[in-house]
Amino acid sequence: MAKRAVCVGINDYPGVKADLKGCVNDAKAWSALLLEHYGFSSPDVKVLLDAQATKANVMAGIKWMFAGAAAGDTLVFTNSSHGTYLVDTSGDEEYDQALCPFDCDKHLIVDDELRELFGGLPKGVSLSVIADCCHSGTVTRAAAAATSDDRRARFLDPSLIGRAVLKEPALAAPSARSKYPESKMKETLLSGCTSTEFSYDAQIDGQYHGAMSCFALKAIRSANYAITWEKLHARIGSALDAAEYPQHPQLEGAATNKKKRIFT
Repeated sequence: MAKRAVCVGINDYPGVKADLKGCVNDAKAWSALLLEHYGFSSPDVKVLLDAQATKANVMAGIKWMFAGAAAGDTLVFTNSSHGTYLVDTSGDEEYDQALCPFDCDKHLIVDDELRELFGGLPKGVSLSVIADCCHSGTVTRAAAAATSDDRRARFLDPSLIGRAVLKEPALAAPSARSKYPESKMKETLLSGCTSTEFSYDAQIDGQYHGAMSCFALKAIRSANYAITWEKLHARIGSALDAAEYPQHPQLEGAATNKKKRIFT
């Protein structure tokens, strides 16, 4: 049974005054966790940081991970970066969620592209996706860091990369949500926040991380690395609430997959 992973972390966004500080640490921490506690080997874990994490390289990494995958294999994709949205061209105020690769001024990784890849996953392959970034369609401006822990939102205003902004953001909804119910998902997705919130980047215990990733890693360690996705999700939410982060991680996927131990 093969185990493969791609871990992405992007702090540096050239030409855009919206750099982050914790994404590279997230990617390194997730890869170390997989290598040290979940039976992954170094050749089978790709880590893409900053300039390495172009759209072409990220998509190629996912395709490499999927190549030859068969029942019983375990695949993991983690992404810590800015998130944004693309206004739906149909004019109905819906939007597509998107990840911001290093070259986001030219290219975005749209949720439809990922869904198409994930939809081709062979039966019996376990795919876990951790997305510690914003996919906000109801807000267009992230608050500047003004806290003792240097919090900043992992949301990139589309206007900063020459994209259209929603005219009525409060009325918008993700364009694909109703078309792809959780019961049809082949992957298990843990995301940093709801579609109307920000995921935060902050200095926690003296090191910069995504708040969701940081508290997830703490919860996993405290559970001695044996915890289900449902329990992990609940513990992250409680920790974020206690630390007064205004974000609520989402766990999506088939009910049976949510009850499984993480990374199995």
